[in-house]
Amino acid sequence: MPDLAAPTTDLHASWLEAHAEWGPDMHEDGFGLLPTDEVDSPAGFEVWVARLTDEPDHGNTSGIRCRYRWIVEGGKVLGGIALRYGSGETVTRTGHIGFGIRPSARGCGVATWALGRMLDDARGLGMDRVLLVCAEENVASAKTIERHGGVLESIQDTELGPARRYWITIGQRSTTSL
Repeated sequence: MPDLAAPTTDLHASWLEAHAEWGPDMHEDGFGLLPTDEVDSPAGFEVWVARLTDEPDHGNTSGIRCRYRWIVEGGKVLGGIALRYGSGETVTRTGHIGFGIRPSARGCGVATWALGRMLDDARGLGMDRVLLVCAEENVASAKTIERHGGVLESIQDTELGPARRYWITIGQRSTTSL
């Protein structure tokens, strides 16, 4: 059974394996990885993990806070998911929740399970609805969002291409399992 774990340097090797599966220059939703982050060396990875784990408590200059979790099973990083809370342009553009699953772990219900857990976290923060954004052609993410009650608001052009914008109204605790 997978778990949502706070980012940790203990998973450096496993995270690098997952990162390699995406390939160079591919965006990995849910990890908070910036082009300026150096994650290959233990020291660079430690700096990046420290930024991710500090962010929920300290926020940033835009007023957005973010809770990062890695989807882990048996010491293997399967993906990442992030819950952004607060208001501002970042949430309007990218949504409250973003997730990414490494290619070898896709199609097994991992994203559906992780999204359910993160919706529980959002509920615990007092959020009553959340925005999720995915690329228009990303049918797997759209289906994952729709499984949790996502209602399509619109399809908008973005700097990365057309994107679907979904709203999920948060009700009772999620019971979706793998």
